[in-house]
Amino acid sequence: MGSKLRWVLLGSFALLIVLVLFGNSEPTIEDGSALVIELSGNYVDGITAPSLLNFFASAERSVLDTVSRLRKAERDDRIATIVLRIRDVNLGWGQVEEIRSTIAGIEAGGKPTVALLEFEGYGNAEYYLASAAGRVVATPGGHNPFVGLASEYLFYGGLLEKLGIVVEYERIGRYKSAVEAYAHTGPTDSNREMVASMLDSVEATFVGGIGEARGMTSDEVRAVIDQAPTSPEDFVAHGLIDEIAFYDEVISSLGDPEVVEAETFDRVSSESLGFEPAATFAVVYGTGPVVNGSGDRTSTGGRVMASDTVAASLREAAEREDIDAIIFRVNSPGGSPLASDLILRAVKLAQEAGKPVVVSMSDVAASGGYFVACAADRIVSQPATLTGSIGVFTIRPSMGGLYEKLGIGVANATRGARADLLLGTDALSPEAREVLKRDVEAIYSLFLDRVEAGRGLPRAEIDAVARGRVWTGSQALEIGLVDRIGGFRAAQEEAMELAGIAAGSDVALVEFPPPKPISQQLMELFGAQLKSQLPQPPIPPDIREMWAVLELFPPGRPMLLPPAWVTIH
Repeated sequence: MGSKLRWVLLGSFALLIVLVLFGNSEPTIEDGSALVIELSGNYVDGITAPSLLNFFASAERSVLDTVSRLRKAERDDRIATIVLRIRDVNLGWGQVEEIRSTIAGIEAGGKPTVALLEFEGYGNAEYYLASAAGRVVATPGGHNPFVGLASEYLFYGGLLEKLGIVVEYERIGRYKSAVEAYAHTGPTDSNREMVASMLDSVEATFVGGIGEARGMTSDEVRAVIDQAPTSPEDFVAHGLIDEIAFYDEVISSLGDPEVVEAETFDRVSSESLGFEPAATFAVVYGTGPVVNGSGDRTSTGGRVMASDTVAASLREAAEREDIDAIIFRVNSPGGSPLASDLILRAVKLAQEAGKPVVVSMSDVAASGGYFVACAADRIVSQPATLTGSIGVFTIRPSMGGLYEKLGIGVANATRGARADLLLGTDALSPEAREVLKRDVEAIYSLFLDRVEAGRGLPRAEIDAVARGRVWTGSQALEIGLVDRIGGFRAAQEEAMELAGIAAGSDVALVEFPPPKPISQQLMELFGAQLKSQLPQPPIPPDIREMWAVLELFPPGRPMLLPPAWVTIH
């Protein structure tokens, strides 16, 4: 066992003892205090490890836990100012907007917020978060080149051809471009059109939000971006931040108040702040690729939306008499059509049991991620959420050429006129390709059926905006695929209306699936720590993520996946 892992183990159990002995006491907070919250690291939509594990740099942080902490601070009159120390964050655009809109709402409600950028690098997400605060500060040694947004995506068709691998596919819709990464050497015109449209939509939200917060027009923000400011001094000169200071200077400028750390503030009970819930809502998480079976993670630690686990959570929430409504939090690129349909069935059964279901979309709720959402009573999406992608594809690599290059002989035998579909060496016959095509068309038809029933839109109208095209949330609202733009708070408001709960009432939230035992979480965390010490192949993270998703599904099986390799930085 390595020394680093030994210290991890010792530190964990030491912290566990401290928390058991002292962690449940209500802290004393003085009037006029400053709450300091660090925004950094990896954020997820889902139940994370308990607080005793979150001191690890690699530990996950919950987006909704962060939002809840901010809202609780807004309610605590003893907290005079919220100071946000913003470092390197791993957040998607939907998650960024979730936290950012909360910060903006607190500032608009009259409680001062200060954002301190302690960051160096190309940090669009970091600055966008900070810009919502009433006062934005950067540390003297930091730098954050402000140069706009970019999207980069790779194509492996030429490489696979050199290796002797022939990639065959069938798809519905010219926009269902995931297959192009493996079969082409560049994007089609339809792919370019879709990516440009998404980038334009996200950019409009990005510059519009900054402009509104900083008292600039969108065109003025774009003009600043084109000048590419980099240093804190440049940011001050262009009106992007208010001043340059260190953390201790920020605290001193507030009158040296008592500093309350986030971990201490977490021990403040909601009841002590007058929290009196008028209803209880279930929060069911659907995070990661949609797969058949149970569990919430792959063998490598990635999250999955497993049909049995999510359906069971929806079923349990529907059966509980104390649950008044269900908020289904979706952050998924899709995956298995069957698993998607099983989860959608559970949504419908919950509705039949009398429970309103509202979907809150995070970063991505596309293809299978939209499939599971389409029957909800209301769908709420962030402006930059990637959604839609109503389409199907199947991809089948033929490895015969590679085997020949490697000197590997292959022999096969079949029974059945189309049994060559089961082989992975030779190209498919025209008759076998027709079978693939019929399979894909049948699933696409099912997809349209589900959206037609769930959204109440004419089938032809759905087909016109489907064909695999990915839309941002703002675009999806215009074409009727979602009902409202907003985050989890907006979804909660929709659920309150559907459940007949008075606006402005307190609501208790119960998360599903329930947390794992601490012992199991400890073992999983230590396993992740150990894996993090192993050498990683020199492959960009986005590519590793894409391959990890596709490895979950056998070749030749239809999939509901968007062009997952398109990432806007």
